[in-house]
Amino acid sequence: MDSNGLALEDLSRDECMRLMASVPVGRIVYTRQALPAVELVNFAFANGDIVIRTDAGGTLVAAIHGAVVAFEADSVDVARQAGWSVTAIGQCQAVIDDAELCGLRKIGLRPWIPGDRDHFIRIAPVIVTGRWLSTGT
Repeated sequence: MDSNGLALEDLSRDECMRLMASVPVGRIVYTRQALPAVELVNFAFANGDIVIRTDAGGTLVAAIHGAVVAFEADSVDVARQAGWSVTAIGQCQAVIDDAELCGLRKIGLRPWIPGDRDHFIRIAPVIVTGRWLSTGT
């Protein structure tokens, strides 16, 4: 516990995945033109992987195919100075198998941005870390 009463608690992989699945949006962190880039995206889980639905011709798809990326999700209660943050790191792949695409279209992941967004990206988490921040009370 910190002198100001705040406590940080490391989370297990299972707890990290449960918390991440409880929120509708996260941030994908990747490299674009040799520089760090971050995009806010809505997402879902399928078979333990993070799934994003996007535009097949967008800059995100072009930049991340086969790349190792980070994905971060969090929830913060500013008034209580409490919350959690989870980061998953893994390889990113476009989903191209017809049967798998059919299944992903049924999981309820709907794009928030208008337009043709029928391209699915899968991130297979290899390293998953997270922390819970609380006031210790």
